[in-house]
Amino acid sequence: MSDRETRHRQAMQKLKSHVDDRVARATEQRGQLLVFTGNGKGKTTAAWGTVTRALGYGYRVGVVQFIKGVWECGERERLAEDPRLEVAIMATGFTWETQNREADTQACRAVWAEAERLLADPEVYLVVLDEITYMLKFGYLDIATVKRALEQRPAEQTVIVTGRNAHRDLLAMADTVTEMQEVRHGFNAGLEARRGIDY
Repeated sequence: MSDRETRHRQAMQKLKSHVDDRVARATEQRGQLLVFTGNGKGKTTAAWGTVTRALGYGYRVGVVQFIKGVWECGERERLAEDPRLEVAIMATGFTWETQNREADTQACRAVWAEAERLLADPEVYLVVLDEITYMLKFGYLDIATVKRALEQRPAEQTVIVTGRNAHRDLLAMADTVTEMQEVRHGFNAGLEARRGIDY
């Protein structure tokens, strides 16, 4: 065996030992708060992947969509008939250049009431708050209200928050934060969003 192969094998053994030690120490069982943020594509897609995973194990799941709810959503269409999935949609089709802030505020508060109900239900294993970061950024919801609901949720419930510019308080309280970074996006080169791929 060459010196290079020996060094590689030793490095791999060291890495395996390190990973094994971390796995052995990870013994706490509880729900988590995950934040998927950043300017890159894939935050909502990742959340729906976790929804599919939880449903696959027979858990109850709630998804609250604050922006994209009135748009087509292939994942929602595919999973809609699962009796363990509940989806609440902000009905106005919120846009960043809103024409009616009062209507958007009322719609946000109505769908937030659904989120609060899901966040208080110990039978709901996973709750996704899709694009809620925009509601905080533009002042439709206040961070204290959201934090209180997250802090008071059942201990076994996991929550996924998605959206750009996640509030610093959400980042501070999260167990896991994943930042999607845009390296290149086809939209910027004129590619239209593709059904079945982008939505």
